Amino acid sequence: MRALLVYPLFPKSFWSFEKALALVDKKALLPPLGLITVAAILPQEWEFRLIDHNIEEPTEQDWDWADIVILSGMIVQKTDLLDLVHEAKRRGLKVAVGGPYATALPEEVAEADYLVLDEGEITLPMFVQALERGESSGVFRAEEKPDVTATPIPRFDLLKFSAYDNLSVQFSRGCPFQCEFCDIIVLYGRKPRTKTPSQLISELERLYDLGWRGSVFLVDDNFIGNKRNVKLLLKELQAWITQRNYPFSFSTEASVDLAQDTELMDLMVECNFKSVFLGIETPDEASLKVTKKFQNTRDSLSEAINAISKKGLRIMAGFIIGFDGEQPNAGNRIIEFIERTNIPIAMFSMLQALPNTALWHRLDSEQRLVNQDGNINQTTLMNFVPTRPITDIANEYVEAFWQLYEPERYLERTFRHFMSMEVVPKPAQRLRMKSLTIQWKDLRALLTLSWRQGVVRKTRWKFWHNLGRIAWKSPHLATHYLSVCAFFEHFYEYRQIVREQIQTQLQQYLTQGSSVQGSQGHIDPLTAQSA
Repeated sequence: MRALLVYPLFPKSFWSFEKALALVDKKALLPPLGLITVAAILPQEWEFRLIDHNIEEPTEQDWDWADIVILSGMIVQKTDLLDLVHEAKRRGLKVAVGGPYATALPEEVAEADYLVLDEGEITLPMFVQALERGESSGVFRAEEKPDVTATPIPRFDLLKFSAYDNLSVQFSRGCPFQCEFCDIIVLYGRKPRTKTPSQLISELERLYDLGWRGSVFLVDDNFIGNKRNVKLLLKELQAWITQRNYPFSFSTEASVDLAQDTELMDLMVECNFKSVFLGIETPDEASLKVTKKFQNTRDSLSEAINAISKKGLRIMAGFIIGFDGEQPNAGNRIIEFIERTNIPIAMFSMLQALPNTALWHRLDSEQRLVNQDGNINQTTLMNFVPTRPITDIANEYVEAFWQLYEPERYLERTFRHFMSMEVVPKPAQRLRMKSLTIQWKDLRALLTLSWRQGVVRKTRWKFWHNLGRIAWKSPHLATHYLSVCAFFEHFYEYRQIVREQIQTQLQQYLTQGSSVQGSQGHIDPLTAQSA
C-alpha cells in the first residue's frame, strides 16, 4: 500500500510567522507531528510519502504514485483540507481523514471514504483491518483513551528538516483542568497520559541521529499536567542533554501553577527549556470564574509570571476577550496587564465556541450559537451572541491588538522581559559562545533585521539601545532576544490584517441592520446568523 500523507495549509494567522520565518529561510514553524505518528502506527511494510502543503505542493507524480490519501488537520485548516479531499476524490483515489477537525465535526468531511477519528493508536488498527477485509468505506471511533506508552517513535525521517524552524515531540495528552472553552479536555480527556521518560528520550535520540540541532517544541497542551511524571522525565533528560552538549533547546505550553513549583522550573531551565506558553486568558477574576479557569484565580497572576520569567523562561501567553458578564474596557485591562508583566508575545483573540466544548453546549442550549462557515482564528468575529454588544468587544479587541504590537511598545516590552531574567548560562553554552561560527543565513537575517528595525523605522534608537543593554548585561541572551525582535516582522503586518478584516466583518454586520444586543436585549435569529 502506497499512502500519500498530506497536511493542509494553515491560513495566515497569529502563529504563521511568515515574515519572521523568511528571515532564516524557513517555510513553516512546526512539522505535522500527527501525520508522522500516523505513519509510525500504520503497517511498516506500507510505503509512505509526506506532503506538507505549508512548504510544498503535491505534484502529479505524487497523486499518480498514491493508492490512498491520508489527511489530518485542525479546524483552522478546514478550507484546504476539504479542497484536498475533493481533489483526491476527483482523481479517483480513496481518502482517509482524521485529526481534531474530523473528530469534532465528522459530518463536514463526509466526502472522505474513511473517517479515522479520535486517537489513532486505537482507530488506525481498526482502519487497517477494514482495508484488509476489502471494505470501501467506514467510520472508526474509540470508546476509550489509548495508553501512549505504546505509541511508536514518529517517522521523523519523512520530514524535510530544512523547511522547519522547530521540530516537535509529544510527552503527554490531556489536561486536569475544566476550562469551559477548551477542546483539549474533550479530545484527550482530563486525566493526563504520559509516555515514559525512556520513550521520549528515544524520540529525541532519533532526531539527534538524523542530524537535527536546534529548537524542539513539546506540543503537550499542558506539559505539567502530571507533575510527577514530568519531573521523572526532566531528571533523565538533564543527563542526556548534558552528555550531548545541549544539542536542543525546548519550548512548551503549561498552566500558570508552574510558578508554584521551584524544583520543576529549575529542572526545565537545566534541560535547556527557553520558553513556555501560558494560558492567562484575562486578568479579570470574575471572567476566569465564569469560564471555570479556577486555577488562574488561586494566586497572583502577575507574581506567577514574574517568578517564571526570573528563572530564565521566556513567556508567551494567550488572552481572550468576550467572556459572559465581561465589564467594558476589557481590552484596556488586558493591555495594562501585559505591559505590567512584560510579556513580549501575547496571543490575543475574541472568544470562540469550539465544537463539543462545555461552552459550545451551554451556548447551544441558550440558542446563542451563530453559524460560521469560515475558519476560526484571530481575524473572525465571535461565533456566538455575547452578553455585551459585539461592536464594543470587536472595537476593544482591534484597538488592543493594535497597541500591543505598536513597534516601539513591542521592542520595549521585549527588552524589559529579557532584562528581568536572572538565569546564568551553562558551561556548555559559554563554550559554544566562544567558538560560535555564524552561517550566512543567520548573518543575512541579522543584517535584514538591523536594517528594518535599526535604520528604516522609528524604532532605530530603541533597537540599538536595547540590544546594547542586553549584550552588556546578559550576552548569552542576545541571540534569543534578537529572535523575539524578529517575530515582530510578522506582527508588523498582521496587526493591520486583524484591523482590516475585523472592521470589514463588523461593517457588514452593522450594514445588515443587526438588532443583536446580547442576552440582556432582543436577539434577532436572522441577524445572529450573520454575525
